[in-house]
Parts: sequence; C-alpha cells; structure tokens
Amino acid sequence: MSGAVEARLAELGLTLPPVVPPVAAYQPAVRSGVYVFTAGQLPMVDGKLTLTGKVGAEVTADEAKELSRICALNALAAVKSVAGDLDRIARVVKVVGFVASAADFTGQPGVINGASELLGEVLGDKGVHARSAVGVAVLPLDSPVEVEIQVELVPEA
Repeated sequence: MSGAVEARLAELGLTLPPVVPPVAAYQPAVRSGVYVFTAGQLPMVDGKLTLTGKVGAEVTADEAKELSRICALNALAAVKSVAGDLDRIARVVKVVGFVASAADFTGQPGVINGASELLGEVLGDKGVHARSAVGVAVLPLDSPVEVEIQVELVPEA
C-alpha cells in the first residue's frame, strides 16, 4: 500500500527501493518508542555500489551528492520496514552523513546536502532536520558516502 509520501516519491520520478540487506551484524533500522533509527545506508542500487573511492579524488563532489540522495532513499526504505508506512513520519529529527574524503576535500556539507534536499523534497517541512556531515578516511566497501537518519513517528492511536 502506498500513501502520500510514496505518491510524492512517484511525482519526483523516484521509487522506494527494497531494503538493502545488512553487510554485517546489524539491522537496517530499529524502532524505539516513536523513534526509528536507521543503520548507515550506503548508496546501493540493485545490491551494488555504483561508484567507489574517495570524494575529491576518484569521485566528484557532484557525483557524491547524487549518491547521498540514494542513501537517503535507502534510509526511507529502512524506516518503512519497521514503521509500516512512511506517512507515519512526524518529522526527520537528525541526519548524519559520512564522506570518504581525499585529504584536501572539505566539501562534506555540500555532498550531504543531497540527502537533506531529498528528504525535504519528499517530506516537505517534516523533512527539516538537524545534521552532521563528517569527512572520514574510508567507508565500508569503499563507498564514497554513508547516511543514517533518525525519524519521529506519529504515535499510534
């Protein structure tokens, strides 16, 4: 069943992907009360990374920004897997983005804007959030980016 959020995704030409299976010992998302916390989501499409390497070296900032959008879409799929319906999202509380960066790359906030902008496009005011954008030496599977989100759900009646 798809609700208003998934209809908005369709308007944007996007499809909610299947939940990306874990690559280690964790769950893609867990719920605690009215909150859902996702694991770090990689920019996996059909089970594969489309690009690997460091941003500012093998991967451009623009490419990485697009990859962070994919991470956010994967995070929404993980949220749905435990919330049941994306229309239950009251708001996105926090986004944390990691950017595997070349030594001289300092554009991490611009890269993670891809995830933040996607959440805003899809969820409107409910997508406005606090955020951290962190440069790191390396990420799992040599991914250029990784994004995790925390959302608050509308309490069940």
